[in-house]
Amino acid sequence: MEKIKSVYIHIPFCNSICSYCDFCKVVYNHDWVGPYLEKIESEIDNSYLGEEIDTLYIGGGTPSSLDLSELEALFKVLDKFHKSASLEFTFECNLNDITEEKFRFLYDHGVNRLSIGIESFDPEKLEFMRRESNFKDAKKKMAILRTIGFKNINVDLMYAIPGETIKVLKKDLKKMLKLKPEHISTYSLIIEKNTLVGLNKVKPISEEQDFKMYDTICKILKKKGYIHYEVSNFAKKGYESRHNLTYWNNLEYYGFGVGASGYVAAIRYENTKSLTEYLKGNFVSSKSLMSKVDNMENELILGFRKLEGINLEHFFDKFEENMQNIFPIKPLIKSGDLIYKDGYVYINPKKLYVMNEILLKLI
Repeated sequence: MEKIKSVYIHIPFCNSICSYCDFCKVVYNHDWVGPYLEKIESEIDNSYLGEEIDTLYIGGGTPSSLDLSELEALFKVLDKFHKSASLEFTFECNLNDITEEKFRFLYDHGVNRLSIGIESFDPEKLEFMRRESNFKDAKKKMAILRTIGFKNINVDLMYAIPGETIKVLKKDLKKMLKLKPEHISTYSLIIEKNTLVGLNKVKPISEEQDFKMYDTICKILKKKGYIHYEVSNFAKKGYESRHNLTYWNNLEYYGFGVGASGYVAAIRYENTKSLTEYLKGNFVSSKSLMSKVDNMENELILGFRKLEGINLEHFFDKFEENMQNIFPIKPLIKSGDLIYKDGYVYINPKKLYVMNEILLKLI
């Protein structure tokens, strides 16, 4: 069995709460940060077995909401990990938190990939999302990050906001491309019931308009030299997210922190979403042992998110089963939903948008 090489750590604190966000988060409170980091340390002590870690991802929430002394405390905890020389170390941040002092600290402590939650520069979209972004400020902050030495930066783009037009989307994309990020993650608005957007009963845009927007993004980013390597993710060559590929390749990983999930020793687990429970040391809220069938199904659900799809030989090596004997692959190749090429099976790029319907036919 392959050793675990990836770690996710959740920092739930945010300076403000976005209208659409369903992630585990609370408004930043300095009094909670110290006790929270102590509990993360306990959870790591309880579970981490000392493997060499190849990808480390600090997500949230907004990890960059922590002040310098809190970041120092967090990085002391991170010293517990045995890190590989080629570690991909990602840190999520907001534009407003970017200062030379704070990000010089991150760079000096091994962070070599940043993920910036910009989402949009359009005033109406930003008002809907309850976010702040300013293109001039973004350019200035990006210049600071480049001067410090960061060479691998992702920016997030959100689309399919009610009232958004293709023209607004193209304008957003144009500005984001001017920032010259190595990676772009795109998100279509999903209306979750426990968010402000959900509580306000906001109606989603039509599926047809959503598809047009997705298609526009794919075409523009491809033209600009980005590789569309996963349904929602685009990267310059060599800048694909190694950490996220851990998930899509259905490999095991540690998840630490409130609301985090992990996959260890064939068990998928979810941590409590209650900060109060987490601070009491009640970390895990649910566990499921994955059977061989569960694992093979997950291999498809996750693997078909990648545009290269699933390698049949790798599938056989992993499960000692021929994928085409387990799942109705051949009829779907015949119907054009799937394509077989050079030992890989993948979803027809023209049908990526209806990926879930294809997966339902498979599983």
